Amino acid sequence: MSTAVVELVDDDLWSAIGDPTRRRMLDLLLVDGGGTATTLGRQLPVTRQAVAKHLGVLDRAGLVRGTPEGRERRYRVDDAQLARAVAQLSSVGSAWDARLQRIRRIAEAIQRTQRAEQASGPRRSAQQDSED
Repeated sequence: MSTAVVELVDDDLWSAIGDPTRRRMLDLLLVDGGGTATTLGRQLPVTRQAVAKHLGVLDRAGLVRGTPEGRERRYRVDDAQLARAVAQLSSVGSAWDARLQRIRRIAEAIQRTQRAEQASGPRRSAQQDSED
């Protein structure tokens, strides 16, 4: 991995996004414009307590911001941090695309070499040539 890509990738951010429940929560918050642990808990197959823990992870990663609303906190997606995550994903994707292209070129070169060897017939060793 290139140094530039390594510096751009925030492991805490990707750890937070790596969980499918948290990704679903982000989707719900984006669609609804925000929500509380209670409102999210009604839409997810996990307990309200689990939702609150997931929100804590997302908050620590900076992906959501909570503001007090009555006895709960209302969470909204932090657009700037989400944009940062998208930029990181794009950067990592580009790096992997470049790697895969290099692998493809190497594989194609190997195939060309093998085809050329097959087309020229079996090779004779220097020893076989000297014995003739």
